[in-house]
Amino acid sequence: MEKEEMQKEVYDKAKAYELKNGNCAQCTIAAIFEIMGVEDAGVFKAATGMADGVGLTGDGHCGALSGGTMAISYFFGRNKEDFGRMGKQLKALLLAKKLYDEFMGEFSTCRCADIQTKHSGRFFNLYDMEDMKAALKAGVPEKCSTLVGKTAMMALTIILDEMEAAKTKQAELPVL
Repeated sequence: MEKEEMQKEVYDKAKAYELKNGNCAQCTIAAIFEIMGVEDAGVFKAATGMADGVGLTGDGHCGALSGGTMAISYFFGRNKEDFGRMGKQLKALLLAKKLYDEFMGEFSTCRCADIQTKHSGRFFNLYDMEDMKAALKAGVPEKCSTLVGKTAMMALTIILDEMEAAKTKQAELPVL
């Protein structure tokens, strides 16, 4: 599959997952992992508590940003055997910063409650049934699902670009 097809598919999958299943972090990871052919239920499960900031509080950064960061770290992060080696985390940190910068450029904030306020006029407490109804009426699921799709596409693009750069760099090495 070509890069552009992968980007469109990850956007569509992440958006559809968010509309149907909720949990922006898990939807982002699920879409990216499916496109990349990754089967890792542990990473998916670990993202559960990151929905709507943290634990549906809105008081944390967007779960889609968390999920995208987790996906980037899955491919470029430090392994347990390198835990004591600070430099082994640098690639993932730089790529996560790149995702953060793109996210901020697109959405102006990374805090879930601020995103809801910006796009819907206020924050919705999803533990409160009246607020849940108001969020549905205000179109929050559609707005969040679009954000999730865009963020999954941003993260996938960073992953694909970095993999391509590594492949190109490897091809440029002299044969000894």
